[in-house]
Amino acid sequence: MIVLDAGVLIAHLDAQDAQHARADQLLAETSPQPLGASPITLAEVLVAPARTGRLDRANAALKRLGVAPIALLDDASLRLAVLRAGTNLRLPDCCVLLAAETTDASIATFDDRLASAAAGRGHVVLGKE
Repeated sequence: MIVLDAGVLIAHLDAQDAQHARADQLLAETSPQPLGASPITLAEVLVAPARTGRLDRANAALKRLGVAPIALLDDASLRLAVLRAGTNLRLPDCCVLLAAETTDASIATFDDRLASAAAGRGHVVLGKE
């Protein structure tokens, strides 16, 4: 499984995004591996479409892409606190790490800090140049 960071999904969904072509290429290269994202990541991705009245369209695109939600487990608050304290990443990035740790997955991101933290924790990181 590949856990997707919000930046990759946002760029994929927005043809005007500076990283759109890069996101499309990354997703094409990862096919047919299963894709997943934390509920927090998915919410982050859907904020702009919700503001612009395109929520249904964006959600349908995520479903077509096959992005499966990776549930937060009962101990998520504790694990997220430890990740945040240990990495100094923003909480949404910690959600990406937690989803990858929960599923023993690779991470697709364009974010240098998240990529570094993920690699340091033993995850394969896709999307870095």
